[in-house]
Amino acid sequence: MKKLFKIDFDQDRIYGLDILRAIAILFVVIEHGTYFMPIKIKRLLGAYIIDGVTVFFVLSGFLVGGLFIKTIEQNGLSIQTILNFWKRRWYRTLPNYFLVLILLCVLNVLLNPDFAIHSVSKYFLFAQNIFSEHPPFFPEAWSLSVEEWFYVLLPLSIVFTAILPGFRLKHQLALILITVIVGVTLFRYYKYNNVGVENFKEWNLLFRKQVITRLDSIMYGVVGAYIYYYHQELWKRYHKQLFILGVVMFYVLKIVVRKYTHSSDMYTSVFSFSLYSMATLFVLPYLSQLKTGNGIFYKFITYTSICSYSMYLLGYSVIQFWIIGKIPWSNWITNPYVIYSTQFVLYWILLWCMSIGLYKYFEKPMTSLRDKY
Repeated sequence: MKKLFKIDFDQDRIYGLDILRAIAILFVVIEHGTYFMPIKIKRLLGAYIIDGVTVFFVLSGFLVGGLFIKTIEQNGLSIQTILNFWKRRWYRTLPNYFLVLILLCVLNVLLNPDFAIHSVSKYFLFAQNIFSEHPPFFPEAWSLSVEEWFYVLLPLSIVFTAILPGFRLKHQLALILITVIVGVTLFRYYKYNNVGVENFKEWNLLFRKQVITRLDSIMYGVVGAYIYYYHQELWKRYHKQLFILGVVMFYVLKIVVRKYTHSSDMYTSVFSFSLYSMATLFVLPYLSQLKTGNGIFYKFITYTSICSYSMYLLGYSVIQFWIIGKIPWSNWITNPYVIYSTQFVLYWILLWCMSIGLYKYFEKPMTSLRDKY
């Protein structure tokens, strides 16, 4: 049984970034798990849970952006270089995504008489929420669309700006980063003034979960990759001070600012995404230099980080809705608190077991194929 869930991992992993990734996914799955809690506990936890998806965006921008910069600087800009970049990213992300997407489609076809397969065709192209509200089906897929379009648009932007005379990759990236960050922020401002938001649900669908309104969060991570590659001395010099600033920002934004803002105001719709992204960016210099750890906590963090993608894909639609949500609990248990507790414990057991299984027996083997073809 122990071998069944044992994961071998690269000892050269950067422990500090694993810590950040683990914290991000734990915030996400804890928030999803509050569905199985009484409303008072749910509200209490909600007051302290940071948006883990934004942290993921920035971390992804840092890692993928850093890989892209290094690859282009070493190998030059060519069609083959870009194709190899896409191949490596898509072997990492697409197999898991399409496996879960197809599973959800099959379950709905078999068990949901109101389901129409053509209604989810856009999910296969990550086109379901580029400029529009994300549909109710497979709701966690919204962030994956943001990620995938980032993978496509970053190389294409570099190709487009390559026509500018005298521009090296360093200059091209600087132009793209400024354009995207400023442009997306201004677009949110324009949209807020012309569309307006009246409640959390509208803010969530119109601003938080659309590709066009969230690409800047990933670009803040690319800013980190840019500084790390071209100004490494600066990256290292103030890492402790920036880490403290980032942690303080998280606290102020979540605990203090939250008390005086609302989902319908300009701050939440326009600037909150930028500030949380900046806070994440500020903690990266310190965490990227924390290379290794030891003990049980180190293994827990590393396992959680490694399985984070599988956890994200399985936790909500598959485990919460299609497994736990389909059990007729009230037929056997009358006490609602016993039901809550049982569901919550089962949620975590299934989440860990299924995520480790998906990673070990599908995600990792599929990712390994990218070096064979």
